Amino acid sequence: MKLCVMAAAAALCAAQPVVIKTGTLIDGKGGVQQNVTVTIDGSRITRVEPGSHAKPTYDLSGMTLMPGWIDTHTHPSWHFDKVNRLHQGPEPPQEAALCEVGNLEVTLAAGFTTVQSLGAAIDKDVRDAINAGILRGPRLLTSIRQINERTGDPEKIREVIRQLKQDGADVVKMFATASIRDGGKQTMSDAQIEAGCGEAKAQGLRAVVHAHAADGARKAVLAGCTGIEHGTMLDDATLDLMRERGVFFDPNFLVSHNYLDNKPKFLGIGNYNEEGFKYMEKAEPMLADVLRRARAKHVKIVLGTDAVAGAHGRNYEEFIYRVRDGGEKPMDAIMSGTSVAAESLGLGDRIGTIAPQFEADLVAVAGNPLNDITAVRHVAFVMKGGRLVKYDPAR
Repeated sequence: MKLCVMAAAAALCAAQPVVIKTGTLIDGKGGVQQNVTVTIDGSRITRVEPGSHAKPTYDLSGMTLMPGWIDTHTHPSWHFDKVNRLHQGPEPPQEAALCEVGNLEVTLAAGFTTVQSLGAAIDKDVRDAINAGILRGPRLLTSIRQINERTGDPEKIREVIRQLKQDGADVVKMFATASIRDGGKQTMSDAQIEAGCGEAKAQGLRAVVHAHAADGARKAVLAGCTGIEHGTMLDDATLDLMRERGVFFDPNFLVSHNYLDNKPKFLGIGNYNEEGFKYMEKAEPMLADVLRRARAKHVKIVLGTDAVAGAHGRNYEEFIYRVRDGGEKPMDAIMSGTSVAAESLGLGDRIGTIAPQFEADLVAVAGNPLNDITAVRHVAFVMKGGRLVKYDPAR
């Protein structure tokens, strides 16, 4: 019955203007307004104005309304198997798609209306089905695959990126360094990094680079990459270079906490060994330190979770870890997951901000995350492109 009511409400929203009344509005750009009315026509916001005597479609007076959140680093294809262990190896495409769609649905219901997967081949079909309205999920961008030192020589890497462009990739994902579980040292050669970042730029694609160690990250920045993922061991010189070149930084807190919380489900698989888990525990204070230094140096910081199996639908915990452990101001963390993230995806003129002509991607929570960041756990309203996803005023 509840699903029928929501479906009817969503159809009504698509047919006529929607009016949302909210007690507090955080616009994604650092602005805060009280007692605001947001009007939506179709998929876009048409007006944002103080108060209104019009009867609202949705009365969110006791809530805080924000732009739909954006997760710039996810892995929605990752899931646990039937014995509650990390799935490894091949599986039928239909099973892979069902698991990914399920992960994306809970992520959308958790307030994330746009995510970037870095990435898996199944993403492409799922993305296209979401865009066509066949499946429900967040706006999905994908790298389709990853590039690392085993992809081939520099010319082979260029060839792979040209093929990715033809295949419809939204972004290129490269591994310049090892996993933190293996120490995070540089693994791709300088020539491979230069070829990957250079060809991505030539093809008009963004290139985001997994890099824990400063040497691999610095090579990627000099080669023209657009984002650095993780960055656990970045030094000040590399952070300065990132600021100068406008490279986005995506430290990820949730991923290590998720691994540690779900240790029995990963332990003994690949490099998920006792030594690897010790590396992850050691990395947590290092990541908090680099985040503080990056913020002080005015590096552009986005919000990515590196969400793997066990983290989907809990992506908002990243906000909490960044404030609690990383010393972020709540507003800075929220902007990292809205307007700054949108800019990093090349979508800064469409999403990540509550203003006229922007997509009506919205999330509302009970309480005010500027006063208590844990309010992000209490998602009561989600809208994507003007269509209702979730409305739970009892929250």
